[in-house]
Parts: sequence; structure tokens; C-alpha cells
Amino acid sequence: MKIAILSRNRKLYSTRKLIEAAERRGHTVSVIDVLRCYMNIVPHTPEIHYKGRHLEGFDAVIPRIGASVTFYGTAVVRQFEMMGVYTMNESVAITRSRDKLRALQLLARKGIGMPATGFAHAPDDTSDLIDLVGGAPLVVKLTEGTQGVGVVLCETGKAAESVIDAFRGLDAYFLVQEFIEEANGADIRCFVIGGKVVASMLRQAKPGEFRSNLHRGGSAHPVKITPEERSTAVRAAKILGLNVAGVDILRSRHGPVVMEVNSSPGLEGIEAATGVEVADLIIQFVEKNAKPGRTATRGG
Repeated sequence: MKIAILSRNRKLYSTRKLIEAAERRGHTVSVIDVLRCYMNIVPHTPEIHYKGRHLEGFDAVIPRIGASVTFYGTAVVRQFEMMGVYTMNESVAITRSRDKLRALQLLARKGIGMPATGFAHAPDDTSDLIDLVGGAPLVVKLTEGTQGVGVVLCETGKAAESVIDAFRGLDAYFLVQEFIEEANGADIRCFVIGGKVVASMLRQAKPGEFRSNLHRGGSAHPVKITPEERSTAVRAAKILGLNVAGVDILRSRHGPVVMEVNSSPGLEGIEAATGVEVADLIIQFVEKNAKPGRTATRGG
């Protein structure tokens, strides 16, 4: 097969491992920077051009699109879909996952467990918003943040009011969420491929930190998940329409709760912690499913 990996940096661990896995299995791989693509949007014959040439003949696209380029990146993915090329994660699904509010609303509608959550921009009654999620301690997070950026733990009501007032002053949209204290600064990353959890790791925040992101100094090790946690991760990915996803779960008193569903989960942490060759499993999934016109939305 001829595979396009949409990535801005071919030296990144995840991109490099996908290239190696694909070439090891006999495929031809091109790494394409989405921001350097430009599109000819015409009826019946949509085209994508890159560095002065027309991109064509691809059997599959693997999107590795950073949060900061979601708008343009998903436009490029959508153009590939309109050309009939199979995309591992479709543009609509990526967009859903990147919009934290939309993702939570979709998951809530299907009964997926999650922390009590409020959404606001400029609330008239800050104390009532805080009460909606059970009061302090609570977490306030920007809807656009990634890797723990824009996430604040407020241990008192007064601290929560101050943070909310600050976000309101920035003219920002934000979420207010119940703080799952019993998780003890740990969460579980479930890596889902094709409706199956292929690897899972427990990420533990460093002392004095509540965010377990590995980018923030957290540690990780393999973990055995329960059937309920496995089912929750698979359902969450399916509800958002993602074939490949990293589903972040907290263990709470009332069962597993989903914090986030990532459409471009990193491979380095999960492979190092579990020893599972996740990149190879992704390529195997693409091999089985990449057929012309197989994309469900066709760019819709």
C-alpha cells in the first residue's frame, strides 16, 4: 500500500515508529506536513497539492494532527476523504474529540461515566456553577488546553471563584469539573484500535502534582484493567467515531469515569510502559480496512 502520514515532524517518536512499522510490512510511506498542503476545491475532482505536486495514488491516510492545527489539519483530512482515500480516523471524529465540550456532551448522551461537569463563559452566578459539580475541591480547565495546560486544581471555593473570574477576564470558555480525589493523581490510558483495547498503562503524577501527563514528569507502568474499564474505553472511542484513540480514565468511587478521548495519542509512553508494539498494530488495522471509498462520511 501507499500510505500518507500527516505529521509536521517525521522525527517525532510516534511518526518514526509508524514509518518503521509500515516499511517493515512492505508499504510505501510519505510523511506530509498538513500546513504545507493546499487544496483545489472543485466539484467532482477535488485535489490536494504539496510542494508543487498533486498528491494522488494513496491507499490510506494516518492523521497525526496536533491540537494547534486542528482546523486546517481536519480540512486536509476531509479533502482526502472527498477523494475517496481511506482515513484511519475521519475528520468528523477528530473534530469531535478536539472539542472537549462536544465530546463530553456526546459521551454523556450515551451514558458514559464522567466527572460532574459544568460549562461556562461568563456566569452570572459563580457560586451556583461551583455547586453544580459538588463544590470544592474542583478542577477548572480551558476547553482548548492539551497535555495538562490550562488545567487548575482549586482546593477551596474562594480559589475556584478567583480562577473562574480570571478565565472570564480572558474571554475564554472553560469547564468546571468534580475533582476525583480517590484517584490519587493517577489515571489510566487505554489505547483502543478497531474496537479493542490493545494496551493500557497507569500514569501517576509526580509528588505535589495532580496532573498525570508524562510531559509533566508523571511515571507510567502497565496495568490490568477491569472489564468495565475496558468496555468504557471501547464505547467512548466508538461514540466519537475514532478507530484509533487514547482514552483517559479515572478510577472513582462510582466506577470508571472518562476524562478525555485523544484522536492522536502518543506512542512512546504506551510502548515503553507496556512493551506492546502499538505502531505495528495500527498498521495492521489500516491494512485490513483500507479500501477505496471506505471512509463513512466521504468528507461530510
